Amino acid sequence: MSSLIIPPVLTSPQDDAAQLHRAFKGIGCDTAAVVNILAHRDATQRALIQREYKAMYSKGLIKHLKSELSGNLEKAVLLWMYDPASRDAVIIKEALCGETVHLRRATEVMCSRTSTQLQQLRQLYLSMFQSYIEHDIQNVASGDHKKLLLAYVSKPRYEGPEIDGDMVAKDAEALYKAGEKRWGTDEDKFIQIFSERSRAHLAAVSSTYKNLYGNSLKKAIKNETSGYFEFGLQTIVRCAENPGLYFAKILYKAMKGLGTDDTTLIRIIVTRAEIDMQYIKTEYHRKYKKTLHDAVRSETSGSYKDFLLSLLG
Repeated sequence: MSSLIIPPVLTSPQDDAAQLHRAFKGIGCDTAAVVNILAHRDATQRALIQREYKAMYSKGLIKHLKSELSGNLEKAVLLWMYDPASRDAVIIKEALCGETVHLRRATEVMCSRTSTQLQQLRQLYLSMFQSYIEHDIQNVASGDHKKLLLAYVSKPRYEGPEIDGDMVAKDAEALYKAGEKRWGTDEDKFIQIFSERSRAHLAAVSSTYKNLYGNSLKKAIKNETSGYFEFGLQTIVRCAENPGLYFAKILYKAMKGLGTDDTTLIRIIVTRAEIDMQYIKTEYHRKYKKTLHDAVRSETSGSYKDFLLSLLG
């Protein structure tokens, strides 16, 4: 459920474009005006504003935002200007092909998305970058981690709530035999089940595994695998069980201790605001006895803080 708050009476895209243009004029940028407009418009409305801005001022809004904003506010706003699927494509392309490769970041995004989201992502990735996402994965990932990502992004999965109890039990047993029961690990069996089964099915497998064998599936994964491969499997099963809690934990870790991991904070808040941020906020408060608003307010400052808080609703 989205946390985005859109005014009940909206100004037109032309008026929004004009207000943004005025915010850029003169010495310095009126960042409050930029935040007040863009943080309260959905993906369709943001696209219309960009189109009108280009028509009215013969300059792309993105270029103007880049020249007027700076620091974390610039990073957050520029990422926000994309629609969700295009944004995921941009994040993954940068993680896989940027100056520094960030395999953990790319894995988090891919393994936390639904099958439908991934199919949209693959199409947009190709149209935006003239490159198949599978090709870029092949170039930088390796071993079982590469096999998992390639299988997970390419195989369509059922997304409904129905499950087959017999198949759930068989998969739980198969994972036990592929891991804890044997010497060594049958990684291909983990890849097959995790890349082909629905979230509802995997959540049931996780519960059944615990009931049958006493150990949690997540602990079994930790004991039997490692590195990015382990992280990918853990991400898949945690998002199958409770995606809101998964992202709440990532946000907590980003703000825990000295300094804030702003890159992660921006990525999670911006990418989830239009999808399920209300659930994430609920899980954050339940888990940490503190609202996500309060946490972000204490760990950020200035217009950057205002922008993130606006996205949180």
